[in-house]
Amino acid sequence: MKMIWKILMKMSLAPSYLWDKLWAPVWKRGMKHCGKGVYLRPMSSDIKGLENLSIGDGTSIPKGSTFYCTEAPLTIGKKVIFGPRPTIITGDHRIDMIGKYIIDVTVDEKLPENDAPVVIEDDVWCGTNVTILKGVTIGRGSVVAAGAVVTQSFPPYSIIGGVPAKLLRKRFTEEQIKEHERLLYGK
Repeated sequence: MKMIWKILMKMSLAPSYLWDKLWAPVWKRGMKHCGKGVYLRPMSSDIKGLENLSIGDGTSIPKGSTFYCTEAPLTIGKKVIFGPRPTIITGDHRIDMIGKYIIDVTVDEKLPENDAPVVIEDDVWCGTNVTILKGVTIGRGSVVAAGAVVTQSFPPYSIIGGVPAKLLRKRFTEEQIKEHERLLYGK
């Protein structure tokens, strides 16, 4: 009896997976850039601003992702992995207009500082429920702890976490970074 329930549970996941599989090639073609071997669940995610989204080779975008990059680009490097439900937003609402509700401020009324690119470099791991906001660059080889809210940029090989996120420690020593990069990139 337990085996039947396991089979039924797995079968219940098939329609969502197949729907994503069907639409992923269409969404990938609509992106600014989409590398080879990108895993994407577009119909199970909330992605706005596809024309401003670039994703590198071998990156995995899970279902439940929220990516808003309507007015500023979002660039995700190669071999980046995300835990469930990442949120990345490249813009803010303008909040300084007297006599106008925030929701009524138009895109044309926004200021340049209300939107800024987000860059996630190669080989980054972002844990579950990570939020990354406008203007942030996360350096290659970094790890973002589950639940972190990233509001500032971090250098390569950082381990970051918290609300707001801060540098917890470096992943490697300088000597280890040189060896790591020599092995991966021939540097």
